[in-house]
Amino acid sequence: MVEIKTDASLEAMRVAGRVVADALAAVRAAAAPGVRLRDLDEVARTVLREAGATSPFLGYRPSFAATPFPAVICASVNDAIVHGVPDSYRLCDGDLVSIDCGAVVDGWAGDAAVSFAVGTPRPEDIRLMETTRQALEAGIAAAVVGARIGDISHAIGSVGRAAGYGIPEDFGGHGIGRRMHEDPPVPNDGRPGRGLVLRHGLVLAIEPMLLAGGHHAYYVADDGWTLRTADAGRAAHFEHTVAITEDGPRVLTLP
Repeated sequence: MVEIKTDASLEAMRVAGRVVADALAAVRAAAAPGVRLRDLDEVARTVLREAGATSPFLGYRPSFAATPFPAVICASVNDAIVHGVPDSYRLCDGDLVSIDCGAVVDGWAGDAAVSFAVGTPRPEDIRLMETTRQALEAGIAAAVVGARIGDISHAIGSVGRAAGYGIPEDFGGHGIGRRMHEDPPVPNDGRPGRGLVLRHGLVLAIEPMLLAGGHHAYYVADDGWTLRTADAGRAAHFEHTVAITEDGPRVLTLP
């Protein structure tokens, strides 16, 4: 069921969104060659704890998962698309890292993700990340009252396809509110003018994922969580929690 939030609820979600932004900024600042992914998870845990927030990721177990998720961030490196489990891997110069983080404050959730290079970025990674960021911006720009979910999907997909990147099927954005994942789903490609009509108070997590190899195929790694590109090409992922309002899209996970 799709839940429409009150203006007061949007303000409460903005509080959670700021915590997410702070956690992502802290993790990015801590990421450097030699740092372990689990160390980055500890950084995010500290931010959440000091803000009085809890994690919607920790212990999360959807139907496809064999085990609950063991961390408060997803840390996906190079050919990992999303859902990477923070482990003992030590970051290397030139790694492309995507960090996804959520927070719950007073029962309301926020969810966002960012991709960045560690140390010296590869030119092709810069283009991939910038295009993925542009796809997110296009999706947000399409999130206006009276438009439809398909308009967001089409805006994202058009940017990715024009650049020659792959778009993994079956994974995309979602509604968000009291729960991290709510209706409606928000695919990262689709036909304009289709799907749910966007109304004031609808809140969506919009999250494009683009694959450098141009293929759409992926597989689930042995940890049961990490999605990896089938051709070992690199991937990027950006996300914001966005409220549809009469004044235009409002990004709730900005700093």
